[in-house]
Amino acid sequence: MDKVILEGKKRQLSTKSALTELRKSGRVPGIFYSKHHEPLPIDVEANSLNPLVFTSKTHLISLKVDSGDTFDCVLKDVQFDPVTDRIIHFDLIGLEVGEKVHIEVPVQLVGNAVGVKEGGLLQQILHKLEIECLPTDIPEHIEVDVTNLKKGQSIHIAELRVPNITFKQSPDSIVVSVTHQRTEKEVTVSAEAGEEIKEPEVIGRGKSQEEE
Repeated sequence: MDKVILEGKKRQLSTKSALTELRKSGRVPGIFYSKHHEPLPIDVEANSLNPLVFTSKTHLISLKVDSGDTFDCVLKDVQFDPVTDRIIHFDLIGLEVGEKVHIEVPVQLVGNAVGVKEGGLLQQILHKLEIECLPTDIPEHIEVDVTNLKKGQSIHIAELRVPNITFKQSPDSIVVSVTHQRTEKEVTVSAEAGEEIKEPEVIGRGKSQEEE
């Protein structure tokens, strides 16, 4: 996995209004955490952070602080503005050789599910998986092959096999499934019964058949 350089500035913990002004200037406040280092408040250019957040891959990061320190880390958490969806805060967690890290990794579906061709709906339930592994074993993403998935079938975390990776969520958690389409009659009956009808995220549709 390639390592991405992220340049940051050390900052002082400040007021909410000061953080607002910082964001208006095009920078994003964040915190670097490590077992072997005191929490380090930093801020970075929003344009340099966006590619690390809005991506389907996990990136190893080399954080270079203006104090002269450099840290290997990964993105741990991101907070977004509820109105604009802009990044307003982020956390980085330091990596140490020989020490396992607990992070989230994106899921990438591969293949065309048989169940979709049969008229089913492909639904991705989990977009990220919590894993624990050594820094050298962190994958960019976890591939889940849906090729043989039929209508009414699901793929659970317990069925995934990734070398040197421990999944931290329940083995019974569903990652992706192919469901039967609800008929117009079923939807009408549910509505009349007062059932709240929610639209699931459909990946594929087959033809008929800090604040400090």
